[in-house]
Amino acid sequence: MANEAEVTQSGSNGHTAPESIGQRPKVPITLLEDVTIRFAGDSGDGMQLTGTQFTNTTALHGNDLSTLPDYPAEIRAPIGTLYGVSGFQIHFSSKEIHTPGDHPDVLVAMNPAALKTNLGDLKKGGVVILNEDAFDEKNLKLAKYEVNPLTDNTLDGYTVYRFPLTKITLDALRDLKMGTKEGARSKNMVALGLVYWLYNRPMDQTLEWLKSKFGKNAQVLEANTRALKAGYYLGETAELFNARYEVKPANFKPGRYRNIMGNEATALGMVAASVKSGLDLFLGSYPITPASDILHELSKYKNFGVKTFQAEDEIAGICAAIGASYAGDLALTTTSGPGLALKGEAIGLAVMTELPLVIIDVQRGGPSTGLPTKTEQADLLQALYGRNGECPVAVIAAKSPVDCFDSAIEASRIALKYMVPVILLTDGYIANGSEPWLVPDVDLIPELTTKRRTVKSDATFLPYDRDENNARPWAIPGVEGLEHRIGGLEKQHLTGNVNYEPANHEFMVRLRQQKVDGIVQDIPQTEVLGPKSGKVLLLGWGGTYGAITTAAERLHSKGVSSAHLRWMNPLPADLGEILKNFEKVIIPELNLGQLRKVIRDKYLVDAIGINKIQGLPFTPQEIITAVEQYL
Repeated sequence: MANEAEVTQSGSNGHTAPESIGQRPKVPITLLEDVTIRFAGDSGDGMQLTGTQFTNTTALHGNDLSTLPDYPAEIRAPIGTLYGVSGFQIHFSSKEIHTPGDHPDVLVAMNPAALKTNLGDLKKGGVVILNEDAFDEKNLKLAKYEVNPLTDNTLDGYTVYRFPLTKITLDALRDLKMGTKEGARSKNMVALGLVYWLYNRPMDQTLEWLKSKFGKNAQVLEANTRALKAGYYLGETAELFNARYEVKPANFKPGRYRNIMGNEATALGMVAASVKSGLDLFLGSYPITPASDILHELSKYKNFGVKTFQAEDEIAGICAAIGASYAGDLALTTTSGPGLALKGEAIGLAVMTELPLVIIDVQRGGPSTGLPTKTEQADLLQALYGRNGECPVAVIAAKSPVDCFDSAIEASRIALKYMVPVILLTDGYIANGSEPWLVPDVDLIPELTTKRRTVKSDATFLPYDRDENNARPWAIPGVEGLEHRIGGLEKQHLTGNVNYEPANHEFMVRLRQQKVDGIVQDIPQTEVLGPKSGKVLLLGWGGTYGAITTAAERLHSKGVSSAHLRWMNPLPADLGEILKNFEKVIIPELNLGQLRKVIRDKYLVDAIGINKIQGLPFTPQEIITAVEQYL
């Protein structure tokens, strides 16, 4: 796989040292435990590409890492404006980490707008690397600077390095006969090369990537290669830096690792579930940010029997998936919050027909179109209750990019075992973020059993008969003797005939609820990190895992522990007892308190919330500050 690295017992991956390229550094190298860097610029400056390349190199170096891409909502915002700024933050370390960092140590700002929108997050005393060519009168006006921040006291207290990155780029490409606009596009490679030099990273991986990306366009390949090297050697020749820095590889468990994003992990998890169940995977989906990458990724796996259908709308996507489930496939539909709302009636159809279906909701800021490129956790109540009638579905939530793989398999397992729709909640933060993934031994992934019936039954076939899990048989159409009715009208117990009798309706409603409630037997014990009783339990779900875990680790000595929920419906059987062991339950959420409502209702616990609805994930320090105020 791409961007994979072998980790030995010592934790080293044996990658080429940067000294092998060019001269040995003339400045001393200082060892650091961890660093957070943010690349920021206009949405056309290639900041996502720059951050991704630095991330891939860092993964190959063997560091633990966590990333936070930050996209503008506009497809192409006016160049140089504040709302057109694109950012990419990476936190990398020689020890285990859980978040993309509280505040950057380094800010690479390609224009005034990037500086203005990101400077407030930078640590005091942090490093600012600027493209001074962009600080002209036009760009300053677009960024709403009345005075040039390079000439007043705006940057006091920071270590500032100003480079004419655009001019350096064009000088390096002078003999390539490229236009100024076309040539200047490579300036992000100059910035990347400079940061590679500063943090003692090799260029090897990016040089190979450029060959694979632009191998058919010799001029573009040469331009980007020259720009990358120009940035790297700029660090050596500028004589402005008093030190270079290095973060040693982390002590990972031995194995094969790759850097993986959450959406990619979700897709691979569904492919693994398909293989382990022996079923073809069918995805019926309508493109929507930030879930579309799952559709893109799964379209690459036709050799595994994966079928992807890009429907004309959200309703068609899920209805096609229900049809595929009826035909015997492992069926999947993907969406975000607005699409989940549109799919509500069809989810009810899957509940009524009792067909297995996985529904992935990559949550984003709402309501309506809301903040399509930003993260939020505001779909929990919609996932639990957002349908007409008594319409129970199983709901689980992934906690990290890597966990998306395991959660996708778990969602598939439950859907197939209990013949129910399962909603898998991820969010924009973990979907677009990345971290190192220990590639699992496929032989150790358990097989997934199914209820499929593909041969004629000797006895009278009863489509709504039940097994020990209250799951009905999965009769594949076209098999003689397994004919049965299917549809959204209420079914008679056992026969599946349309039935309007009041007592039968209540019986079937309670039976469907009982089936979902029974999934609790598959939920493992809840893990409590820290003391098992004490002053405060930080309870979380979904993508808040990293920030909550980091905050709790720093507060263990003050009687603070944490627990994180994967299962949202049903909730774990032991959760109520755990909550009683703490004086106060505090629930950080990227919403106005949706899990808090559920916990108060079910357990009569006076939980309090730490709530943030800014389109951004929590930092550990935000949670620490709120908990310390309570303490």
